[in-house]
Amino acid sequence: MPPDHTERRVVVTGPPRQRSRTSSGYYRPRTEIDEQTTLGHTYVRSLMRTQLRAALTVFAILGLLVGPLPLLFAAMPDARRLEWAVLGFGLYAPLVLLARWYVRRAERNERDFIRLVEDR
Repeated sequence: MPPDHTERRVVVTGPPRQRSRTSSGYYRPRTEIDEQTTLGHTYVRSLMRTQLRAALTVFAILGLLVGPLPLLFAAMPDARRLEWAVLGFGLYAPLVLLARWYVRRAERNERDFIRLVEDR
């Protein structure tokens, strides 16, 4: 007579399964973005809009700062040294400050977006 084979149960354990996001009322914005849903598209469009707003602000300030210079130089035809001084030295500091502000603003927008998208 063959040996008695008793049926053994094998229990496999692993990490606990997470509940469905929709059943608990909790959603993940990262999933929405990855799946390219309408909500995810809205998140990305919002980030792009804030980045565009910062870029247009810098462009407007730059236009107001540099735009009138040709008129100023045309009004003073004998001031060649002044032109070079203004273009070479006078605009350098404002351009650096504008660039610095823009980079800091863009990084802050991205940090805010990441904070929104990350799990809490």
